Amino acid sequence: MTIVNLGSDFLNFIVHKGYQPGDLLPSIQELTNDAHLDMSANKVREQLEVARAMGWVEVRSKRGTRVKEYAFTPAVRLSALYALACGERFESFASLRNHVESAYWNEACALLSDEDLSIMQGCIDEAHQKLDSPPIHIPNPEHRRFHMTVFKHLDNTFVLGILEAYWDLYEEVGINRYMDYSYLRQVWDYHSRILERIKAGQFDDARQAFEEHTRLLRHEPHNASWEMERG
Repeated sequence: MTIVNLGSDFLNFIVHKGYQPGDLLPSIQELTNDAHLDMSANKVREQLEVARAMGWVEVRSKRGTRVKEYAFTPAVRLSALYALACGERFESFASLRNHVESAYWNEACALLSDEDLSIMQGCIDEAHQKLDSPPIHIPNPEHRRFHMTVFKHLDNTFVLGILEAYWDLYEEVGINRYMDYSYLRQVWDYHSRILERIKAGQFDDARQAFEEHTRLLRHEPHNASWEMERG
């Protein structure tokens, strides 16, 4: 692979030197003294903070800075959160997530094991238990785990980054606060149908059920014009 200029002396240093996940990086003082870098301590700190925010390095007091395994999620999450803060709509990101899941659905389903299907069934059982046992609890962790299990074996960090960031934003904006009991029942009835069809090897039918349940429309109480596709 051709190594390009990443626009950051600090990141270029990591890549050009061949550092791998888990490797300890030189201290700020050592980087400042490196004749090939020509970076001030302030510049190193600034670029280090960007790399940390993107999830590419881990900084621990008295233990130094280590390279982390690459994940697309932190960059997507941070960018999307900033976009929402600037007025972009969550529905737009939800639509992206729905299309990504649909596009990779069959490929992901073909990789599922019996253990994965058992985990998904467990999510359904736990969700129904939460909905049937007063006081009612919204099964948001089960919802996330159900969908992410479908794609857990997909060897595509960019797809997984989008899907994981979606659920982070879903929780951040508090979508679950606007769900009523009948809607939650519909959602989990769809999940049961989806799992039944996956178990039967009917991946196209399972994808169709997924797409149908993302079209369930909800209205935020304080904004009657607000509609969103949810999964």
